[in-house]
Amino acid sequence: MSIQDNLAAINGRILQACQRVDRDPTEVRLVAVSKTKPATMIEEAAAVGQQLFGESYAQEFSAKVDQLGTSVDWHFIGGLQTNKVKYLRGKVNLIHSVDRLSLAQEINRQWAKIDQVANILIQLNLGAESTKSGAGEAELEQLLRQVAELPNLHIRGLMALPPYLDDPEEVRPYFRRLRQLAEIMKSRQIPGVELQELSMGMSHDFEVAIEEGATLVRVGSAIFGTRI
Repeated sequence: MSIQDNLAAINGRILQACQRVDRDPTEVRLVAVSKTKPATMIEEAAAVGQQLFGESYAQEFSAKVDQLGTSVDWHFIGGLQTNKVKYLRGKVNLIHSVDRLSLAQEINRQWAKIDQVANILIQLNLGAESTKSGAGEAELEQLLRQVAELPNLHIRGLMALPPYLDDPEEVRPYFRRLRQLAEIMKSRQIPGVELQELSMGMSHDFEVAIEEGATLVRVGSAIFGTRI
């Protein structure tokens, strides 16, 4: 199937998932994960209406921006080292993967250089997996309060990359927990913290994530095929 066909199929499944739980489909946005994919594939997806793309490697992303002949919305979704933040400065609309204060401080410093505000999500490691980045639940409130004090950052929501399980239903409790944590933190009414976005769900489990409240689903292989 073509990228156009794949996108149509994914968007159809997003619509059906929203209908099952009586959600407005406009609340859910598809992030086409284009990491490791050539700019030509992004151009092809953009030509049929996909505007939001997710990248995971800072230097690859920076080079791709220069190669692309069309304007799209970029999100950065991968683990981010502080010394790579400069490659993203002013080029991404949302960073999904802020998991520590030192990273937030560097993003704040880089965006201050261009007198702009960076939109970010706080990433949580809900499965407490040693191989994955993300703050722990116990750290969340303090991290939100500390990051909210940085003037060139805007906290828009939370992100999670739960354990990979073959049965999407087994992942559902992690998605539900992320939504619950967002609701708990909203009730704290922390100044400068806006938790409207929930980034969760990938190619094999995004429908369950939508049923549990995802506003951003990150889909790569189901659109572009397996990695090259």
